[in-house]
Amino acid sequence: MLASQALAPAPAHAAFDGGRGYLAACTAGIPPRAATEAMRADLDASASGRIDIAGYTAAVERSRTLFAAIVGVDADRIAIGSQVSVTASLIAASLPHDAEVLVPEGEFSSIVLPFVHAGRSLRMRTAALSDLAEAIGPDTALVAFSAVQSATGEVADLEAIAAAADRHGARTFCDATQAVGWLPIDASRFDALVCHAYKWLCAPRGVSFLAVSADFADALAPVHAGWYAGADPWSSCYGGDAALAAGAGRFDVSPAWQAFVGAAPALQLFARADLTRIHDHATGLAARFRRGLGLPRPARASAIVTWDDPTGRDLALLTAAGITASGRAGRARVAFHLFNDEVDLDDALRALGAR
Repeated sequence: MLASQALAPAPAHAAFDGGRGYLAACTAGIPPRAATEAMRADLDASASGRIDIAGYTAAVERSRTLFAAIVGVDADRIAIGSQVSVTASLIAASLPHDAEVLVPEGEFSSIVLPFVHAGRSLRMRTAALSDLAEAIGPDTALVAFSAVQSATGEVADLEAIAAAADRHGARTFCDATQAVGWLPIDASRFDALVCHAYKWLCAPRGVSFLAVSADFADALAPVHAGWYAGADPWSSCYGGDAALAAGAGRFDVSPAWQAFVGAAPALQLFARADLTRIHDHATGLAARFRRGLGLPRPARASAIVTWDDPTGRDLALLTAAGITASGRAGRARVAFHLFNDEVDLDDALRALGAR
């Protein structure tokens, strides 16, 4: 998309009815107006007995195409799903017994537990996120990591990790749930990338995507294959000899229809947006917030700010001031997105007694 056609944060902000005081996109995004209107219309139609199955299918396929555009790959490289952990279990099932899986210390459990409990005697190894690229070795079969850490907001050195994996012949599995929507991501740089769209992409919960390279797809068994993984789901949904989709669609799981009705308008907003400007907008607000609290500057700019809050005092101050934030792992956490501005920033600092 030409830069002149892309939406910048300011006009994109007008697509939302809410957002004032909401600093929790890292927990769940706010649906844009077009998404809520589409879901309300669908509910009204369903309640009237006008359930539009063809419309649901169109919303799913539109969402697939839009997500592909956001992460820079072709739509036939995208599988649809509902949960990150289901995708992780698909990846875990592809690994040979006794394979080494490297993950960051403190990684989100949906990325770790499917490998721990894969029943394949996988060897799990951890390293600090800042040292993850250096920790990849010749015995590493897969490095599984989040592009942005949920608990701390730390941004991984994506290029260094991908390059190190290339050198050692390791596969890469990147969870971009806390990244796509504010951090430009090229999914083609990884063997597999998963993203649940209910956070920074502001879609309803229950819409996730897997971007998988053609090479890695050939190594994956479609262990969750159901009717929607067929080459033509509506004509091959009976019997056991149906051909699976030729591309990544063979890893599809049955879609949560109503969630995709809301996802398609939300994804369209981000597919049209200038993601570089959203990144600069969100990380700029976050940087000012860190300076206001005297927090150190991170190695790579992040839209998420966390700090020690073991008693929950700071989170309580923000909540009392009408600001929606969150707490994770003994830390207070705020996030700045395209619907936030300097007023939100100043209100949060004021609530914490900082200016």
